[in-house]
Amino acid sequence: MIYATAFYAGLKPDPLLKVSEWADEYRVLSQTASSEPGRWRTERTPYLKEIMDSLSPSSPVEKVIFMKGAQIGGTEAGNNWIGYIIDQTPGPMLVVQPTVEMGKRWSKGRFAPLIDSTPCLKDKVKDPRSRDSGNTVQSKEFPGGIVVITGANSSVGLRSMPVKYLFLDEIDAYPGDSGGEGDPVLLSIARTNTFTRRKIFLVSTPTVHGISRIEKEFEASDKRYFFVPCPHCNHYQVLKWTQVKWEDKDPKTAHYVCIECKGKIENHQKTEMLSRGEWRVTNETKGGKIAGFHISSLYSPVGWYSWNQAVEDFQHAKENEQLLKVWINTTLGETWVDKGEVPDWRHLFERRENYPIGTVPKGEVVLTAGVDVQKDRIEVEVVAWGRNRESWSIDYQVFEGDPGKEFVWNKLSELLNHHFLGSDGLEYTISMMAVDAGYATQEVYNWVRSQGRVMAIKGVNKALVPLNSPSRVDVTVAGKKLYRGMKLWPVGVSILKSELFQLLNVLRDGEKAPAGYCHFPEYAPEYFKQLTAEQLITKVVKGYTR
Repeated sequence: MIYATAFYAGLKPDPLLKVSEWADEYRVLSQTASSEPGRWRTERTPYLKEIMDSLSPSSPVEKVIFMKGAQIGGTEAGNNWIGYIIDQTPGPMLVVQPTVEMGKRWSKGRFAPLIDSTPCLKDKVKDPRSRDSGNTVQSKEFPGGIVVITGANSSVGLRSMPVKYLFLDEIDAYPGDSGGEGDPVLLSIARTNTFTRRKIFLVSTPTVHGISRIEKEFEASDKRYFFVPCPHCNHYQVLKWTQVKWEDKDPKTAHYVCIECKGKIENHQKTEMLSRGEWRVTNETKGGKIAGFHISSLYSPVGWYSWNQAVEDFQHAKENEQLLKVWINTTLGETWVDKGEVPDWRHLFERRENYPIGTVPKGEVVLTAGVDVQKDRIEVEVVAWGRNRESWSIDYQVFEGDPGKEFVWNKLSELLNHHFLGSDGLEYTISMMAVDAGYATQEVYNWVRSQGRVMAIKGVNKALVPLNSPSRVDVTVAGKKLYRGMKLWPVGVSILKSELFQLLNVLRDGEKAPAGYCHFPEYAPEYFKQLTAEQLITKVVKGYTR
C-alpha cells in the first residue's frame, strides 16, 4: 500500500517549497536535541541552504555528498530533509547509521525529537507507544510513506525493501563488508534503483586518505567549496587553516588573514561573511546529477566552534599523531595523509634494546598476543602496552607443525597461560590473544572455543575501522545462529597496517620515548624483515582511489 501511494504521489506536481524553505516555515528544534532550541533559521547556517535545496524534487541532483568537519549542522540538514519528505513528498525512505545500535540511538535521540517538536510532523507520525501506531524504534510509518532505520552492519536491514529516499550518515564509520554480502554503501544504493526520481544523501567526516569513503564520493562529484568575502577587500576565498594566525602561542589571539589584502579578520565577522557566501563548482561533471560539498569547522557560526577553539585544539593535538589525525578529520574535514612508509628493516634492527626476551621491561602494562596460522606452523608475538600506545615486544615464537595436530595447539595454550616476569617483580599474563582464522579455520574455531581470553579474527581489506562488529559462527541443528556462540571479529587490514607503519616511524629523541614508540629486544634479522615485508599501495579504480 505504501509503495502504491508513493507511486501515485510521484505523479503529482512537485511541491512549491524547497527543503530550506520548508525548514524555515515549519521546523522547530527540540530542547532535548539542540543547543539552540526554537524555530529553525537557515540564515544561522547559510552554507546548508544549497545542500538542502539540492535534496528538493525541483533540483536535478540525484546524489548529494557532504564531506564536512564537526559543529557544522550536517545532521540537522538531514533531519530537515526527513521532515520535508514526511510532510511534502511522502515515500519509502531508508536511514543507515554505522551500526544497528547507533541507528536505534539516532531514532530515539534525533528522529523522535524532530517529530515531537514539529507540529506538522507530529500529526502524521504516530507515537510508537500508541496501540494502533504500527511504529517501532526502527520503523516509522506516515501517510504515503515509511522511514526504516538500520545499521550498515546489518545486511538484512540493507536489503529489506526498495526506497525512493536514502540517507547514509557517517559512512566512513561503516564496516567494509555487511554480513558477508558486500559493501554497505553499494547495497544501500541498490535499494533505490527502481525509482527514477530517487534522492541519495551521503554525509560523513572523513578518515584516512585513500581509504575514506566520503573522500572517494566527493572526488567523483562536482566538488563544491563555500567561498566567503573578505570584510575588508571583498575578495572571495575558501577558508584555509594556513590563514589562521595567532600570537605568542595564545589561542585567544586567533584571527584569519585574508589571502588577498592580508587584512585581519576576527571570528565575530564570520556572520556577515557566511551570509554573503556562495558555493562554487570546481569540477565540472556530465549530467549534473552528483553534487559534492566540502566544508570545514572554520565555517562554524559564531557561538558554536570558534577559531580560538580550533587553535587551542590544534595546540593540544599537534604533538600526538593520533590526536592530530582526529583534529584534521573533525576540524578541517580533511583526510589524514599517512606518513606510514615502511621503514628500512635495518633501521629497526639497529635500534634493538638490551632487555631479556620473555620478560616485561616496564610495569603498568597490558599484555596482548597476535597469532598467525600457516600450513606448517603457528607464529605468535606477545606485546606489552603502556601509556600513550608505547609498546614493548617481549616474545616472538614459532611453533613448528601441522595446525591439524593437537600438539601444536597445546604449545599455544601453554603460552596463553604463561606467567611473564616483570622488571617490577610482578608476574603478568596475556590479557587477550587474537588468532587469525584465515587458514585452518575449523581448527582455529575449535581451539578458541576451548579457551578464555581469546578471539578469532579475519582480515577485511576494505574496512575503514580497525575492528568491526563480530559475526556469530556457531549454529543450532535448525541452522539458527547461537546468540552465545563463538564470534568471528573482522579487522581492517589496511587501516591497521597503516597505523603500524606510522608507529614504526616514530623516532626516539633523547632519553624519554615519545608516544607510540615501539621497543624491540634483540630479535634476529628475520623478524624485522617480516615486520616490514608489506607496503600499502593506493590504486585508482573506475575513478575511485582504493
